[in-house]
Amino acid sequence: MEAVETQVLVKAPQEVVWWAWTRAERITQWFAPAATIDPRPGGAFELFFNPADRSRDCTAGCTFTAVEPMTRLAFTWKGPDAFAAVMNHPDRLTAVTVTMEPVEGGTRVTVVHAGWGEGDGWAEARRWHAAAWRQVLDSLKGALESGRGDLCCAPAEDQNQATVE
Repeated sequence: MEAVETQVLVKAPQEVVWWAWTRAERITQWFAPAATIDPRPGGAFELFFNPADRSRDCTAGCTFTAVEPMTRLAFTWKGPDAFAAVMNHPDRLTAVTVTMEPVEGGTRVTVVHAGWGEGDGWAEARRWHAAAWRQVLDSLKGALESGRGDLCCAPAEDQNQATVE
């Protein structure tokens, strides 16, 4: 099945977009309410959409597979519980790649979600993710362009990897 590809132009510098994806204290401001982020190959890329129950609707166990500072990151992905039977087994995880390209007026962010299987369950999961990634990128754009909070500025150096609950 063809990869899902979505992109957005964010009116923010490339490094600000990078930090939004690779800092737990930042990703929790626009993507998920809790996260464990360790931006290195093999490091955790775990988002918890219901922090009170970290065993459901989460990416627990997902990891970064590639990290190219400021330009590209890739990670394994689990779908929501509705698609767990299809796509959340360790040998059937899908793969997400995020690229950040500086362009006039900001940064072009592209998400490519690949690794879909065949069959009705996979097709339904792919359709759901196509809409979800659009919402995720809209949330990123809104958060970074709002001018509020710490998403606009360089992070403190001691917060390279973190868990935020």
